[in-house]
Amino acid sequence: MGCCNRRRGLLAGAVLGAVVAILGGILIPVGDSIIEGTVRKESVIEPGTTAYDNWKATGATVYRQFWLFDVTNAKEVLETGATPVVKEKGPYTYRTRFFPKANITFNPNDTVSFVLPHGAIFEPSMSVGPEEDIVTSLNLAVAGAYSLIPKELHVVLENMIKTSNSSLFHNRTVKEILWGYTDPMLKSPVGVFLPYNDTKDGPYNIYSGKDDISKVAIIDMWKGQRHGHLSELISPPLFSLSDASSFPPFLEKTKPLNFFSSDICRSLSASFQQSLNLKGIDVYRFNLHPDTMASPTRNPDNRCFCRDKATTKNCTLAGVLDISACKDDKPIYISLPHFLHGSESLRESVLGLNPNEEQHETFLDVEPLTGFTLRFAKRIQINMMYGPSKTVTILKKVKDYTIFPVVWMNETAMLDDEKADVFKERLVSRIQMLETIQYVLLGVGVSVFVLCLISYCVVRRKDSKIA
Repeated sequence: MGCCNRRRGLLAGAVLGAVVAILGGILIPVGDSIIEGTVRKESVIEPGTTAYDNWKATGATVYRQFWLFDVTNAKEVLETGATPVVKEKGPYTYRTRFFPKANITFNPNDTVSFVLPHGAIFEPSMSVGPEEDIVTSLNLAVAGAYSLIPKELHVVLENMIKTSNSSLFHNRTVKEILWGYTDPMLKSPVGVFLPYNDTKDGPYNIYSGKDDISKVAIIDMWKGQRHGHLSELISPPLFSLSDASSFPPFLEKTKPLNFFSSDICRSLSASFQQSLNLKGIDVYRFNLHPDTMASPTRNPDNRCFCRDKATTKNCTLAGVLDISACKDDKPIYISLPHFLHGSESLRESVLGLNPNEEQHETFLDVEPLTGFTLRFAKRIQINMMYGPSKTVTILKKVKDYTIFPVVWMNETAMLDDEKADVFKERLVSRIQMLETIQYVLLGVGVSVFVLCLISYCVVRRKDSKIA
């Protein structure tokens, strides 16, 4: 009788183990559904969600680091036509994006409107020197006037330069070059990022994701214009782009991330590179696609950024984009720092440049379930152009059109420890706990089932021999 009870107990244990294993197996798809539901709920941009908290105010301190290009042979360039030699000077670091989004309005069509206030505070401890450091830089006013004034009127430009005692290069402080100064030739303010402080970017209108989570954070309008009105400058159009602070959830490694950068009025595309762990959170790293700055002959999406065929060698020059059309016709060319991925001729026209993938590439670290960007580095370079002239004295020795680097910028941020803990508590830890329960039940159930089944067979065989 005791043997029978023992066998029955083992059979019951096997059945119980099977039930527990089945329960664990059932919980996997059920758990996945719960996880998906949790992510969908927390990814909607509305008050009370993790997405809203991350979106309204950046969860990290955003810095803009600037490296300015100091011309070391300005006199030789003017007098003998020597190739300019530059040496980068920096970083000069500013804290930016410290204001939360403003004028937030939730619209009946499940979109959200807002503006991004601008501000910059100098961080001496993170800089190589004070804002008053002097840099021998390209004269923004002269280069700009050269691009805008037709050759037939270069006599006017010559007179403007001589009257104001201006030259192709000048000595200015870091603060003046970045944020502005009154130019003696134009008698008006000039600066690479003028105006910036106390200005706003936008308004933006984006989808909240409430009606369709696959559209969350996608831009509906920018400055009151829908994608159709901006199609000449933006490809892909806005309806497939976010502002890069977040993306629709459930990212796939095989699909690129498309986002819009208002700094350069340009859509950008990033491809998956590797998986990383950031403060205990698994993230996907996406790097800017090399073809982003390719010539229009290789990347037709860039055809609208080639406006001057003489400067760009009939639009075959890779690595620079003319964004003057969206900068009030200011003659600005953007590139990656040190003309990374650019034509070799760019670095032959200006010596001293050393592109480096690790230091100069743009990347995004995005949490794949939620689509939240937890760390990023946006790196771009601002350039202007000058060229030869038979009339303008300071340009008579110039041999060819030159796209000249003025400054490159690294805008970077990383989720801080406090926000990382909140993110893990509200989302990641719940998901991990559910997944742990699923696999523990499955593992324990299978183990009990197998152990009891084997024990039952052993006992039964032993009892048979005794009988």
